[in-house]
Amino acid sequence: MKKSTLLTATLLAAFTMVASACGSDNNGGNNTPASTEASQEPAATTEATPTPAAKDVTLSLRHTQIKETSKNRLKILEDVVKKTQDENPGLTFKLEGIDEVVNRDQKLKAEMTAGNPPDIFEVFGGADLNLYVKAGRMLDLTPIIEELGIKDKFASLDEFTVDGKVYGLPFGGYSEGIFYNKKIFSDLGLSVPTSWDQLLETADKIKAAGITPLGLAAKDGWVNGMLWNTVMERNVGIDAINKLVTGETKWTDEGFIKGFTDYATLVNKDYFTKGALGLAYADQGAQLLSGKAAMVFTGSWDANRFTGDEAGDLKGQIGYFNFPSIAGGAGDQTSINASYSNGFGFSANLNEDQVAMVKKFIANFYSEEIQKRTLLEDKVLPSMKLSDLSGVDPLISDVLTVMANASTSWKAYDAIVQPAVGAVVNVGLQELIGKVSKPEKVAKDIQAAQDKANAAAAK
Repeated sequence: MKKSTLLTATLLAAFTMVASACGSDNNGGNNTPASTEASQEPAATTEATPTPAAKDVTLSLRHTQIKETSKNRLKILEDVVKKTQDENPGLTFKLEGIDEVVNRDQKLKAEMTAGNPPDIFEVFGGADLNLYVKAGRMLDLTPIIEELGIKDKFASLDEFTVDGKVYGLPFGGYSEGIFYNKKIFSDLGLSVPTSWDQLLETADKIKAAGITPLGLAAKDGWVNGMLWNTVMERNVGIDAINKLVTGETKWTDEGFIKGFTDYATLVNKDYFTKGALGLAYADQGAQLLSGKAAMVFTGSWDANRFTGDEAGDLKGQIGYFNFPSIAGGAGDQTSINASYSNGFGFSANLNEDQVAMVKKFIANFYSEEIQKRTLLEDKVLPSMKLSDLSGVDPLISDVLTVMANASTSWKAYDAIVQPAVGAVVNVGLQELIGKVSKPEKVAKDIQAAQDKANAAAAK
């Protein structure tokens, strides 16, 4: 459902609202004051009650922070794990790091089918989570976050909420837009484009200067979906995308065909990187930082890379702007793809002792201290409300400003349509990039997958 509140209000809640007072002590301490007078009666001789031995509890934890660009995020996670283990003798975490795409599209799906997911695992909200909840694989976190007093401290739990219950917790937020090389724009006398026509004119001038207008690494299908997703939303609106899963709209409708056609325009004008289909995602940001590409469309999670040592002389010379409006489009032309989709889920198979330790992990990970570290060290937008925003990098400030100026926000297509449909979308976009298919054919193939997925969901 399209969000009814302005993103400005969301940001005020998420980033400037003073956090509420700390919740109650969950350690079960005795609050009775100690007596200040000696007892008038001799103390009875009793044997000391032996301290119960700590229970041995093991929790497997699957993460995807295996890349060099994710080392700060991994360090934060490892610090939380160590703190939780130190505070709870007998507790052992077994960490496993794997590729994000492998986890999402292969391993976790197979484990969910078999009913043996890890105890704690990274998971996407929206469509992915809905399937796992329907299968009974996810632990209901509603009573846990209420007990810990943190339910109302999150900016949004929409993508992890099913039928009023919370089944996952986002560890950060994001927005998607265009990061650009300010030096190239200055040297070529360019301004930030605010319309589709201006974007095409800007890209033509950049291309004429021998520079790739839009860096792209298209080997992984989801990467192509980011820019396309916004082009499609500008053309049809998020309501139309939501209605694909109910059959009220179709990928073959006129507005959707226009969305595919506009994306194909960027391809056919050769604005994207040559040979993009053979390039892995990491190469996309490298194109911007090397000066080979003037712009890249990606998520705010890449801000860490664009502000780090890899940026070199371009540190401080990378800016961020929202995708331009498309005249005649049915979508909200100043909206933005921004949400809280990436998070941790917990297995419904956990026993009582494991659930008790999961509470400890959640309390330590979802704290203002860790959220602030995530913002400063990893440049990931916090998923919880912070009372202190000091020390924020200028590029992150740009991101927050763009988000604040957006009229509404919406979640990505792959958090709306069924995973099987999203996979066909990814293939179709690669076919457009490879110039081996036309918009109408791509739309027809995706609609066939949508019909099949909708029919299966109705059973």
